[in-house]
Amino acid sequence: MQQSFDTCNYYFNEISNKVTAESGKWTDGEHLGKIIIRCLKEAPNFIAQIDGGTGEKETNKSVLERTVMCAQSFINFGLKYQDVVMVIAPNHLHISIPLYAAFCTGVIFAGIDFNLGENELADTFKSGQPKMIFCQNSNLQTVRKALARIKSNAEIVTFDEGQDCISFTKFISKYSGDATVENFRICDFEPVETIALLIATSGSTGLPKVAVLTHQNVSVGFIQNWKGLSKAPNPFDIGLVISPIQWISSTFQIVMSPILRYTRLQTSNKLSPEHVYDLINKYKPKYTICSPTYMTTLLRNDHQHVCDFTSFKYMLIGGSAVSKELYADLKKVAPNVMIQVGYGMSEASGLIFSPHYVPLGSIGRPMEHVNWKLVDPDTEEIIPEPYKAGEIRIKGRSIFKGYYNNPEMTAQAFDKDGWLKSGDIVYRDENYNFFYVDRQKLLLKYRNHQVSPLEIENVILKHPGVVDVAVSGIPDPEYGDLPIAFVVKKNDYDLTAQCVEDLVKETLTDSKQLRGGVIFMDELPVTSTSKLDRTKLKNMAVSLRKN
Repeated sequence: MQQSFDTCNYYFNEISNKVTAESGKWTDGEHLGKIIIRCLKEAPNFIAQIDGGTGEKETNKSVLERTVMCAQSFINFGLKYQDVVMVIAPNHLHISIPLYAAFCTGVIFAGIDFNLGENELADTFKSGQPKMIFCQNSNLQTVRKALARIKSNAEIVTFDEGQDCISFTKFISKYSGDATVENFRICDFEPVETIALLIATSGSTGLPKVAVLTHQNVSVGFIQNWKGLSKAPNPFDIGLVISPIQWISSTFQIVMSPILRYTRLQTSNKLSPEHVYDLINKYKPKYTICSPTYMTTLLRNDHQHVCDFTSFKYMLIGGSAVSKELYADLKKVAPNVMIQVGYGMSEASGLIFSPHYVPLGSIGRPMEHVNWKLVDPDTEEIIPEPYKAGEIRIKGRSIFKGYYNNPEMTAQAFDKDGWLKSGDIVYRDENYNFFYVDRQKLLLKYRNHQVSPLEIENVILKHPGVVDVAVSGIPDPEYGDLPIAFVVKKNDYDLTAQCVEDLVKETLTDSKQLRGGVIFMDELPVTSTSKLDRTKLKNMAVSLRKN
């Protein structure tokens, strides 16, 4: 049975070996450009991607030809090794082409939030220093104003046709020269050192940061997310991409779909729940990655009954804690789906724990490609015994090289021995099944008692009138933190603050009571990476105290 879990890993190793044998350079087994180009060549007529918003489809052959033209255009235009290109666009059929082209040329790729305004874009451009930006005509002027603010002369290419800027189609026509699949030469470089991706990773508590992932990081880390699938290539026919391009879950599918050979279903339209329902009903995808927040929205939307979720066979839910209630709700609508509750980090290039054959509620056992240790964050002493909580720290070839142009935050990310500090408090049982407690920075203190917001949230979520909840703390000079619950209730449910407080009182000890009260909201705030915005909630709690 364990062998079937490693099928995709074995298949990836086979591809890597073929690439290495062809070039005679053993490190090419982690060169993403050479790996993806080979995979596209092996199945030219396979449908690589579908835009569910327009119905457009594209084969591997077309993707391969456009990738080669784009890569040669990068070279002829004058982009150099480790220059940065940024893409600011919805999930149409063009966005994967600059990504694959960057992999082939040693250029760095960064996906940027399509909804950023001028100020935010200016900060992003100042940090990333892009030499080329791909965007839409609809946000062209915002991009130009942001570049002007930092006095950058980065080249702008629009994916759609317009009068004011060179389009993507015209760009590759103008600069690709006589490049063909047959005569194009992929650039040589060392995957262990060469940056492949810049991934936004604001998390749930801090300022936005950009993680640096090398070709080696991605090659080692991404494939580990596929443990549990027993067939490769073509483990399923269609995978649904819900995430925007700046999320690692989106980049992950763009990278892995040609390698594992499944059709990537995405959409250039706005991802409303109703549109997602239409995509699922029409195309019957077998796989998707989704945050708990968005999955909660899909399952508890007033119109979710129109969607047939039974097509799903595999689903990765990650980015924040997954409640037992959400897990149960998902199994009701998709009883045959294999749900992978994924614990991972962008800084670790994906998953860290394997959640297969573990007790319900466990985040899994450590994967083979990472080394780990559990430490007391206050004393830095290793915790050897089970059932004692501490911070999980990791090492391995999938661990990122730091935050781009941010040496201070990079230094803070690692301990003195070079272990990546996750910031997450976990514990293990005697069988090395790990269980999530909470973010280290999120733990509240009432008097001398540690209080986990997640524990209180899980209690409140059991109420049938609650759609979503987040717990924060109101600072108090005498008692420390007073737990406060921000609750999203069902529209047709008469739910009072007293009902919520009573539920917590009946279930948890005195130190965990909602002494800060209950605030009802239409929706909980989220970060640009769809994680719960704990910082915003904390600020709201602080302001309540001041008032």
